[in-house]
Amino acid sequence: QVQLVESGGGLVQAGGSLRLSCAASGRTFSTYTLGWFRQAPGKEREFVASITWISNTYYAASMKGRFTISRDNAKNTVVLQMDSLKPDDTALYYCAAGPRQGEFQYWGQGTQVTVSS
Repeated sequence: QVQLVESGGGLVQAGGSLRLSCAASGRTFSTYTLGWFRQAPGKEREFVASITWISNTYYAASMKGRFTISRDNAKNTVVLQMDSLKPDDTALYYCAAGPRQGEFQYWGQGTQVTVSS
């Protein structure tokens, strides 16, 4: 059974940092694209960042320069380092995996990030 489990969310003040981790199990994701999405209350889920199996990275425009995505294929994990956080970054953050960008098949349950002003 494939599982993606996020951790690292929490409450932080504006300008602060958080590091989200996602541990994958049930299969090897070394050739998969791994990504992060988020959904704020009353809004649609949006793309945050992704990393391909050869570590090409992609970011949403509003996150570029503040967020950094990385992966460890040996540990089947993907990490999202979030710096210079803003209250608008408050959302439920989801980890996802798929064979390529735009085709995410597996999703985690999410971890809450709350940024206070």
